[in-house]
Amino acid sequence: MLALNGPALTPPRRARTATAALFASGAAVTAALLGISSVPATAAPTTATAGRSTAAKSVAAPDISGANVKAHLTQLQSIATANGGNRAHGRAGYKASLDYVKGKLDAAGFTTTVQQFSSSGSTGYNLIADWPGGDTSHVVFAGAHLDSVTRGPGINDNGSGSAGILEVALTVAKQNYKPDKHLRFAWWGAEELGMVGSKYYVNNLPAAERSKIDGYLNFDMIGSPNPGYFVYDDDTRLEGVFKDFFATRNIPTEIETEGDGRSDHAPFKNAGIAVGGLFSGADYIKTAEQAQKWGGTSGLAFDRCYHASCDSISNINDTALDNNSDAIAYAIWNLSGGSTTPPSGTVFESKAQVAIPDAGPAVESPISVSGVTGNAPGALKVGVDIKHTYRGDLNVDLVGPSGRAYRLKSADPNDSAADISTTYTVNASTETANGTWKLRVQDVAAQDEGYVAGWKLTF
Repeated sequence: MLALNGPALTPPRRARTATAALFASGAAVTAALLGISSVPATAAPTTATAGRSTAAKSVAAPDISGANVKAHLTQLQSIATANGGNRAHGRAGYKASLDYVKGKLDAAGFTTTVQQFSSSGSTGYNLIADWPGGDTSHVVFAGAHLDSVTRGPGINDNGSGSAGILEVALTVAKQNYKPDKHLRFAWWGAEELGMVGSKYYVNNLPAAERSKIDGYLNFDMIGSPNPGYFVYDDDTRLEGVFKDFFATRNIPTEIETEGDGRSDHAPFKNAGIAVGGLFSGADYIKTAEQAQKWGGTSGLAFDRCYHASCDSISNINDTALDNNSDAIAYAIWNLSGGSTTPPSGTVFESKAQVAIPDAGPAVESPISVSGVTGNAPGALKVGVDIKHTYRGDLNVDLVGPSGRAYRLKSADPNDSAADISTTYTVNASTETANGTWKLRVQDVAAQDEGYVAGWKLTF
């Protein structure tokens, strides 16, 4: 991440708008026109479907191997060590880093392009990688800067983001993922000199091509040793996708402000392109409240080795690196809407519509499971479709046959988007598969309304 001279200004958090009530009434009118009726919480589901899934369909995001991401970081450390201790713009270590990433992508079947530019008297390079297929008029774009400062190897800043998106891209290839939208990845040069590479790319992109980018996701520092979990709030839709992911792991998030305007999302945002991303913290100090939420040490920087020679392979928190890499995959898969041949599995589904009382008691939608041997899997898929005007009000739990509740999503007043349409993965291996499973939903605040449109379990 580009260093900042002078104090950073923290923008105010977005306030909840008064349009929620209007949106709620509009949703109710729409529901009435469509003939949607409320179903009591105790109603049995419509005929549940149980059988082997054979057709291609949308798939849940894969788990990204944290070990593989760390292995890429080890290679970047070796490159820095062999080239004067850094991977900075204009230095041999940067070009060697680019060659490493390009070689992996070429072997995996990506179409790669190396874009050259000049800065500070040296030639710089951007690496762009396109996954064949998908609608090229709708591009989902993920990027990270590959250069370090001259003072160190830059393993967290920003080997971590570069390695994370590299492994996600390689997983796209391994799974032969077929996205509906076109996927593009980029590794930027000379970010540490003022986002030079990404500015060059955006400034030289024709307006017609800019309009095809549905969203740019930036990942600059995702493995800080004393980590926080920060989500860009520049675009509500993209912010909501990441918050949905972290909710599945019960990891609280905060709005990212330390890196505002200081990384490669800025040129895209300035060009009118929706941006989002993740950040685990740089030289700001972790507060006691943040340490209580995330662990680590209060009173110390999120990354004490920021822009220093000690930003080496030992300057990484493996858990944060793994969580954030999984979040990248979750966003890519959910935003690109792709499909593949799904793994075999027995699906039980309820299409019963259950009204969710505004600021009222929890409601439940049941599914009866039978004919499945043994316990539920350690990666039980829970597909949820909830129509709601303000999902930030909602707590959502899966309740197993034993009565144990598994939190899928917690209410969050900063989550200002509508609806929940996603698939959660739950370790339910201690539950007997057969029995009654329930989706439990509670609206904890006033002014909004909605209903459970349906949900399903895949064993």
